[in-house]
Amino acid sequence: MLVKVSEDFALNFPLPELSDAEFFRFCLDNKEYRIERSAEGRIEIMSNTGGKTSNRNAALTAQMYTWALADGRGVSFDSGALFNLPSTAMRSPDGAWTARDRLSKIRTDDPEGILPICPEFVVELASKTDRLNVLQAKMREWMDAGCELGWLIVPATKTVYVYRAGSIETLVAPAFVEGSGPVEGFKLNLDPIWEPPGW
Repeated sequence: MLVKVSEDFALNFPLPELSDAEFFRFCLDNKEYRIERSAEGRIEIMSNTGGKTSNRNAALTAQMYTWALADGRGVSFDSGALFNLPSTAMRSPDGAWTARDRLSKIRTDDPEGILPICPEFVVELASKTDRLNVLQAKMREWMDAGCELGWLIVPATKTVYVYRAGSIETLVAPAFVEGSGPVEGFKLNLDPIWEPPGW
C-alpha cells in the first residue's frame, strides 16, 4: 500500500488493504495527521497546517457554521469530517455542507464515523505548501462525485475558483463570495482569509 505524505515524498508501508472501518480506525489512531484515501486505495497523509492557515480555516468554518445554523436547511462540517465518495475515495474538505434531509436518510451504526455521501457544497482552502494542480484535481474529484458547488480559495494570490457542474469561474481578489444552488444565501467574507487579523 502506498502511503503518500506529500507531493514530493512517498513512503511504501507493508500494510494490508484496509476496509472502510479499518481505514477510519487508522485515522483515529493518527489524529495528529489529516488522512485521506484515493480512489486507487492510496493512503495520503498530510501534516497539520501552520498557525496562519489554521486561523484562516477557523474564519471559514465559523462563518459556515453560523450561517447554516441560522438558515436551518443543512449542516456544515469542518476538515475533520471524512466523506466516502462513490469512487471509494475518502476525502476531507476544509469545509462542507449537506442538507438535513439527506443526513436523516443515512443509515450508519456509528454517526461519529465516515459519512457515506458526497456533500452538496465543499470548500478547499490552499495553504502555503499546497500545490494548485493537486487541489484543482481534488476539486474535480468532488464535482465528479456529485458535489453541486465548490470553492477553491487560494490566499497567496487572493483567488477563488468557483466550481459548478461543467464550469469553473475565477474570481480575483473578491471581498466576498456568494453561495448558489444548495447554499443560496450564504455569503463568505474573505477579508479575514486574505488578511487574518493579528498577523
